[in-house]
Amino acid sequence: MNSLGFLKVAAAVPHVEVANCMFNVERIIALAEEAAQRGVEIVAFPELSLTSYTCGDLMLQPTLLEAAEKALCRLIKRTRSLPLVILVGAPLRHGSAIYNCAIVLSQGKILGVVPKSYIPDYSEFYENRVFTSGADIEDEEIVVAGVRCDFGVDLIFEVNGVEFGVEICEDLWVAQQPSSQLALNGAKVIFNLSASPEAVGKHAYLRQLVVQQSARTLSAYVYTSAGFGESSTDLVFAGKAFIAESGRLMAETKRFSLDEKLIIADVDIELLEFQRQRNTSFRINASGRENNVIEMEIPAPIQSDKLDRTINPLPFLPAKECEEEYFSEMFEIQSHGLAKRMKHLGSSCAVIGISGGLDSTLALLGVVRTFDKLKLDRKGIIGVTMPGFGTTDRTYRNALELMQLLGITTREIPIREACLQHFCDIGINPEERGAAYENAQARERTQILMDLANITNGIVIGTGDLSELALGWATYNGDQMSMYGINGTIPKTLVRCLVEWAASKANNPRIAEILRDVVATPVSPELLPANGEGKIAQKTEELIGPYELHDFFLYHFINSGYSPAKILYLAEEAFKGTFDRATILKWLKIFFRRFFTQQFKRSAMPDGPKVGLVSLSPRGDWRMPSDASAQVWLEDLEQL
Repeated sequence: MNSLGFLKVAAAVPHVEVANCMFNVERIIALAEEAAQRGVEIVAFPELSLTSYTCGDLMLQPTLLEAAEKALCRLIKRTRSLPLVILVGAPLRHGSAIYNCAIVLSQGKILGVVPKSYIPDYSEFYENRVFTSGADIEDEEIVVAGVRCDFGVDLIFEVNGVEFGVEICEDLWVAQQPSSQLALNGAKVIFNLSASPEAVGKHAYLRQLVVQQSARTLSAYVYTSAGFGESSTDLVFAGKAFIAESGRLMAETKRFSLDEKLIIADVDIELLEFQRQRNTSFRINASGRENNVIEMEIPAPIQSDKLDRTINPLPFLPAKECEEEYFSEMFEIQSHGLAKRMKHLGSSCAVIGISGGLDSTLALLGVVRTFDKLKLDRKGIIGVTMPGFGTTDRTYRNALELMQLLGITTREIPIREACLQHFCDIGINPEERGAAYENAQARERTQILMDLANITNGIVIGTGDLSELALGWATYNGDQMSMYGINGTIPKTLVRCLVEWAASKANNPRIAEILRDVVATPVSPELLPANGEGKIAQKTEELIGPYELHDFFLYHFINSGYSPAKILYLAEEAFKGTFDRATILKWLKIFFRRFFTQQFKRSAMPDGPKVGLVSLSPRGDWRMPSDASAQVWLEDLEQL
């Protein structure tokens, strides 16, 4: 594991010849050497890979068992200089029985042997004709290659501070997988040595099984299965392998290839530890038993310049193929939450400020969906545009036309004169455009909305999003306040995508056109006068930084628990060619400063549904004192 908490693991699928152990071990050695050259720290080979899986009753032959042991001795000798751990499958005799085993070895030593727990009797190759279940074997020893080794299903291996466990093929498919107990006993990585034949429809289910088991156990799960060279008398083995991490598929092989395969991924041990620490359900079920842990230190692996891990620059966004379901569900959560609140209040009126910007547009779409769900007249939605000193024609016209096309009640209440009177009352010069100049406009708008709600027995709908809450880019008791905030857990990068998606679903072409123009409009609070061309002069992302970066920082600070150094490193990887290190570091410092100093706004945020992955609600996912210091995080950044 490197200094940032990544462990480079691999799943290998070598060519085999049935019952030709020396051929098989040479292919295993070649792939182990390749893995070592690429910086891999642990590599797994398929079930019974020393003999091949499809030997049938030949597994009972002493000649084959002895050949497998000789091949194992060769593997141990030839890989003693490789700085990695190797997991390989072989049949081993113990007492009067033969066991289907995973052998864990490194630096010329066998660390331990794990027997298969569940022996299937329904497959084309009836393993129970040959092998005995090792499910009850714990705290035993077995003699392998002339050496006495630890033997049992309870073994956990610790290499350079990382604990991992092993199960074999069928063990994954049963109701109580050995890997579940191994994870509860501390294993962060699970390796499965398998030989799973193909059948139509089976592959998708197996992939799902691997991914789900990694999610349930909050672990990295490395699965490798037999490939080309196994007997095709009755079965076909396509060489499938997967690496998953906490519910995310990191890498997989292409099936039915005639080539050998080696897939590699950097799994995040630090992330898995963080997830387990904050998951109370996992902690409650964690085993109290003393682990049978086999520890070993190996030399540092060959350093690889490549991070074998895809870093998503937009972590809040769904995969392209999931967008339809994901975005539709987000709107449904918004509207379902608001529907309950309106029913509770006995209100059929919603008041919302419409600026022509992204956030208010998304909130308006959510309110319209809610009224349609409740079968309420859309005229009960009072959309209020409140032109101020910085309002531009573009946003003003988009706001008015969108409200008209959606069939809601439209109100226009300019705030310029009221604000000028307020400036006069409190004694500030309107030409001095500081915080009071800007915030007075936001508070005047909020006052108008609140008063209209009182008049109409309505509810003020908040429009602020998660990114603004994280950065405190909102006026306290201004746009920070509402009676129900439906965008509060949706970050700006996702707001853009949701409005764009809504445009693609709009029945009215003109509505779609307006929504796309809203997406294309620079983000701005429009509190400072427009430039000489009548365009937006106050662009948020020029002042506080790109939302792509801030959303990336937020996700990995809250959801992953990463240090500033790790966030910076991953951001450099994710935004390579878009933002340089100096730019990322500049805005990362801004993020931490603002996140800490602006907590008081989040501590007083209104109710609102959790829609996305992260919530900063003090009643939800995030509890933080308003006067916590950012000094430790900022000092770390100064060292970078």
